[in-house]
Amino acid sequence: MNETIIEIALGQIGIKEFTGKKDNPEVLKYFNDIGFNGAKLKDETAWCSAFANWVAKEANLERTGRLNARSWLKVGEEVTIPEKGDVVIFWRESKQSWKGYVAFFIRETENFIYVLGGNQSNQVKISAYPKNRLLGYRRL
Repeated sequence: MNETIIEIALGQIGIKEFTGKKDNPEVLKYFNDIGFNGAKLKDETAWCSAFANWVAKEANLERTGRLNARSWLKVGEEVTIPEKGDVVIFWRESKQSWKGYVAFFIRETENFIYVLGGNQSNQVKISAYPKNRLLGYRRL
């Protein structure tokens, strides 16, 4: 279990996009601190991977340095039985699409995987995702 990842991510709970033209500097920080221009990207840009990269950087762990969620399928070690803090990658729209979602494993039930991540309903929080959307688990 990687408690450092969870501690860092939990410290960001509640950070959310601002509605309208103004951007939340806390969301832009995720882009800026990993080498992207947050002011250019805005807080409406899909930021789940920026958040995951930021958390991994803060924990001094391997990261993708990319903004697409599926880039996390190539980082760390593939695992089949996840532990708290492992990276979870889901597909979005279709399994064949380039789109995805990335967050950190909290727990699972029979049908759902609970993850802590950024850009869940435009904020950092814990949400449940259907297991049939899973692409993979990775341990950093």
